[in-house]
Parts: sequence; structure tokens; C-alpha cells
Amino acid sequence: MNSPRRLGDRELQLISLLANCQLGMTPREFEAKWDVTRGQMAALCGCSLGNVKRWFKSDTDCVAPSQYHLRYLALADIFLEYFEGISPKLLQSLGCDRQKN
Repeated sequence: MNSPRRLGDRELQLISLLANCQLGMTPREFEAKWDVTRGQMAALCGCSLGNVKRWFKSDTDCVAPSQYHLRYLALADIFLEYFEGISPKLLQSLGCDRQKN
């Protein structure tokens, strides 16, 4: 059995950066930037379409997205923004095949 990889200074800095960052993008910001359906947003956030629809309600039925959802939308924004610059090795580790378009 292999032992875990030892963390170097670079990896420790990255862990600190990720643990302390305030990464987040609201559903309205994401929708204004990217031409996505609410169903696609639900798929990105791993939640129901009904949940996403409640984020956009303007009355008392409005439900605020969790920090998890805000962070996931921000990460999706980064991946969409910089898709062409993502290395094939990283895409492969994410289960993506750039050739499938």
C-alpha cells in the first residue's frame, strides 16, 4: 500500500488559501454572466430545480442559497471562464474529455 504524499510548502499554502477564501457567486450573478437554464444551475449545484427556483423568488418564499451553493457556482464560473487553459491531465482527472463537444 502506498503512503500518502507529503505536503510541501506550496501545497500547505494552497490549503490555507482555499480554507480561508471567501469564494462565492450568487445565482443571479452566475445567471447574468452565463446563459444557463435553471435546470443546468440545479445540476451544477447538486440540488433540485425547485430549490433553484426558490432562490429567484422575490417574495417571502425566497430562500437564500447556502455557502456551499455560492462556492460551487464560483468554482463553476472559474472552470467556464478558463476552460481552454485547463490542462488535459486535470480535465481527465475530472472525468472530462475535451474532444466530446
